[in-house]
Amino acid sequence: MTSPGEVLENHTLLVRDGRILDVLPRTEAAERYAAPVNVDRSAHLVLPGLVNAYTKIAPVPGGAARPERLHDAAQLCVAEMLKAGTTCFCGMGFSPDESARTAAEQGMRALVGIPIAEAASPWANSPGEYLTRALSFRDEYRGHPTIATAFAPHSPSTIADATFRRIATLADELDAGILIALHESLAEVAESVTRHGARPIERMHALGLLTPALTAVQMVQVTAADIALAQRTGIAITLCPEANFLSGNGAAPVASWAATRLRLGVGTGATEPAGTLDLWSELRLLALLSRAPGTPGAALSAWDALAVATRGGAAVLGLDAQIGTLERGKWADLCCVDLRNPAMQRAAGHAAVTQLAFNGGRDIVSDVWVSGRHLLDGGAFTRLDWPELAVRVSSWREPSIPDEPSILDEPSILEDDL
Repeated sequence: MTSPGEVLENHTLLVRDGRILDVLPRTEAAERYAAPVNVDRSAHLVLPGLVNAYTKIAPVPGGAARPERLHDAAQLCVAEMLKAGTTCFCGMGFSPDESARTAAEQGMRALVGIPIAEAASPWANSPGEYLTRALSFRDEYRGHPTIATAFAPHSPSTIADATFRRIATLADELDAGILIALHESLAEVAESVTRHGARPIERMHALGLLTPALTAVQMVQVTAADIALAQRTGIAITLCPEANFLSGNGAAPVASWAATRLRLGVGTGATEPAGTLDLWSELRLLALLSRAPGTPGAALSAWDALAVATRGGAAVLGLDAQIGTLERGKWADLCCVDLRNPAMQRAAGHAAVTQLAFNGGRDIVSDVWVSGRHLLDGGAFTRLDWPELAVRVSSWREPSIPDEPSILDEPSILEDDL
């Protein structure tokens, strides 16, 4: 699978130094190149790796958020994403160091959101300290081959105008991205109007943050005027449909956002503990929501939905020049799915794309490469020690306290005992 609308059969994808060297018919590739390593996936479909454009690296549900467990928690999140064919993620939360450290160790690509807030957290105690740490963290990972960073203001209604203006200035001076959740719920919109006299996106515009460097996440409770303002300013949009439903905030107007032609990505959000890091369910929801009766705008096709989860995600994270499509010179971030899986057996050729979008899941993913490194081989991790990690994570759960004994717990009296 290369550009949207194109499925190439009987082709070979060649990788050199972690980047895509060429995509050629199999016989031609064999004639032109002598590869030292060959991976035969002739019964499979190779597509760009999925991009989870907004998620949270957090402890497992049921496990206490102790500092010594954060690294294992981050590894577990990476494991879940790799199993589902995700090669790049945007990690949010107040432990950006663990997100970056784990992604780098496991060879995964990540854009790490550096938190900025007014209230104290494990990361910083004041707005000034947040900004200082943000600049230091950004410097630490400047030039890293797989880790990028962006400013990530937390709870925008609680952040002072002065802090936002400072973020806008720094982002402009440093050519840095900004990630911010907006219009997630009616309560958030109402709070912004009460505190600041403006809807969230209007306030961001007044403060100078609505530029192409900003990615607005969620964008559920929006009006036609909100959408028009976003389109006029050229911001990027990341939708998190499953998390929105789990939190009871409703559904974003998917078709309306797609009609703007803005950069559009999808993420699994930060809902805990019921949320999943499987991006297949998210892209399926996107396609289905765009088909809701009375929804303005055209429905997303299977190609559209897959594009949002690949090149769209890369674009909202500012990585589309490097990943997101299978083009010469881009990093070989690849997801390979098994066409022999029952979910894929009812389709072939172009129809396989429809099966991917509406019936895909982590069970069809066989292999994952990031920068040409084979991180998932035939469903098995090549770098992450899953058995050892699983044992450690299982030990997190505190033993349950047995209920008080009841009469039903007493030994039965058998007739032979009388």
